[in-house]
Amino acid sequence: QVQLVESGGGLVRPGGSLRLSCAASGIIVSITTMGWYRQAPGKQRELVATIFGGSSTNYADSVKGRFTISRDNAKNTVFLQMNSLKPEDTAVYYCRVSTILSRNYWGQGTQVTVSS
Repeated sequence: QVQLVESGGGLVRPGGSLRLSCAASGIIVSITTMGWYRQAPGKQRELVATIFGGSSTNYADSVKGRFTISRDNAKNTVFLQMNSLKPEDTAVYYCRVSTILSRNYWGQGTQVTVSS
């Protein structure tokens, strides 16, 4: 069965850093795009960053220069390095994986709270 296991969330003060990980298992076809989305309380889910293939990345304007997405294709794992965190980054972060057969899978979400 397909599983996306997220880790790395937590409580951090403004200006701090966190590194999120998402490991996918049970997917036997090639993965095309991996990405991170987030949903803050009372708001809609939004795209944070995606990575296609080995190096093609896309970021939301609000996180450019602060967040970095990367992937380990051999381990079907995607990472999100978050630096210079702001209170407005507080949200539940969700991992999404897309396959060559146009199937999408979502992680369970991990809470990131940025507060002083």
